[in-house]
Amino acid sequence: MDDKAIEKRACRRFKIPGATVSYKLGRVLSSKKYVEEYNPVSEISRGGIRFLGQKHPATKSKILLKISIPDEKPSLILKGRVRWVTLLPSLSYKYQIGVEFDPFGEKKDCNPLQILKRLIALEEKFLFAHHSKTRSKAR
Repeated sequence: MDDKAIEKRACRRFKIPGATVSYKLGRVLSSKKYVEEYNPVSEISRGGIRFLGQKHPATKSKILLKISIPDEKPSLILKGRVRWVTLLPSLSYKYQIGVEFDPFGEKKDCNPLQILKRLIALEEKFLFAHHSKTRSKAR
């Protein structure tokens, strides 16, 4: 099989209409104040998130995310690392930001397994909804 035909990502990406993210970086993780709030989420997976923002966080910096999803309480709180930042000169937001979530598990520095379970449920809900709409349009 051609290497290009193999999907590099182990996690399926999906969109959640109306989802936003607020975040804290590096040394300010313990601060109550977020660097930026209510940035639109472009897509999310079990492994990470892509969102829009006005500020340019440093690549590889530690980040704490608060992901707000319409009709879902409480917000998802996840730790991760900024993996890439892209300039978006023609949009109302200056940057597109990619974050990889820290591992999920029982250890101190891991994201809680309960959050992973919520992500899996959201993945099933929104991937199923997307596939249903796509099939309806094809008919």
